Amino acid sequence: MIEKGSADIYLDNNATGVVARECMEAMLACLRPGIGNPSSAYAAGMRAKDLLREARAEVAGLLGARPKEIVFTSSGTEANHMAILGTLATRGGRRRIVTSTVEHPSTLMLLRHLEKTGIAVTYLPVDSEGRLAARAVRDAVTADTALVTLMWANNETGVLFPIPEIAEVTRALAVPLHVDAVQAAGRVPIDLTQVPIETLSLSGHKLHAPPGAGALFVRKDFKIEPLLWGHQERRMRGGTENLPAIVGFGSACALAREDLEAESLRIGRLRADLERGIVERFPAARIHGACAPRLPNTSNIGFGALDGEHIMRAFDRRGVAVALGAACAAGAMDPSHVLTAMGLDRRAALSAIRFSFGRYNSEACVGRVLALLPDILGEVAARAA
Repeated sequence: MIEKGSADIYLDNNATGVVARECMEAMLACLRPGIGNPSSAYAAGMRAKDLLREARAEVAGLLGARPKEIVFTSSGTEANHMAILGTLATRGGRRRIVTSTVEHPSTLMLLRHLEKTGIAVTYLPVDSEGRLAARAVRDAVTADTALVTLMWANNETGVLFPIPEIAEVTRALAVPLHVDAVQAAGRVPIDLTQVPIETLSLSGHKLHAPPGAGALFVRKDFKIEPLLWGHQERRMRGGTENLPAIVGFGSACALAREDLEAESLRIGRLRADLERGIVERFPAARIHGACAPRLPNTSNIGFGALDGEHIMRAFDRRGVAVALGAACAAGAMDPSHVLTAMGLDRRAALSAIRFSFGRYNSEACVGRVLALLPDILGEVAARAA
């Protein structure tokens, strides 16, 4: 079993994944003598440039993209900002952005800042299962819309938006579409030869690569303004590339692409076993988004009137890492904005625990969680009494 910190069982892969052995080995090769700066023209620089080229091809291959359409960034957050701000800068007088109420904080916080500068933002609501219909996007687009920005898969519930259908809508309306695919990439098939998206973000550490490398897909002939000026990344993102993290990212994409279908099925069975076992042991449990298409690895479960933070900490004391809401909201006492957008009241939202699986989880992990659950819930209920 792979350890993550002090946890014997790690079920918070939507926050960050355990770094794969293949990625670590690829990264170590970049740290040995003889590997230089990819921008240098001598032999060590050319070796680095070759590694960078290979990693770019692997990331592109996971998405059905061309290598030249991949721009490396430091994170998914930077990729989201680059897409939104870079597109907005090229759209002339258009000053409206369409998004949803359940986006990742990296998007929502940027959009709230932009509203202070005079940008109008339309926030589309989701239904009680976290779903968003393509027709809602069509109805929200106006003549002054500069951009539609939506996530492919929700980081808290795993609910999938119908991005292929939405992309057809935005293409017909001649409005650029940016997609935050940080949680979706490597977990569900993405083929950008078939889905007309202009820009798409992803992040290595969600795929069992290390933190420190993300990427933005920018479709050929689509123009955005850079955030960081410089000659690197075809002048689209300045700064010396984080070669070890990028090479690890490329290795993770190759790994995900190799067994995406089989691994998705395996992990989906683990999630189904977990959800079935929890409901059997605690019939009041509610699986948020259960009736919507979801990522195979994500389960967001409400435990009635019990306090989610106490449940999470009880699991932690027993060596099991699970999440209370999203990782980026850690420490906050406010309920999840995703769950409240789905209509949950404060108490119900604060009872939620997210379990997210990765390639190093097994049936034994599920069995251990289910074995611990009755004692944990009993402990939390007694504390509340």
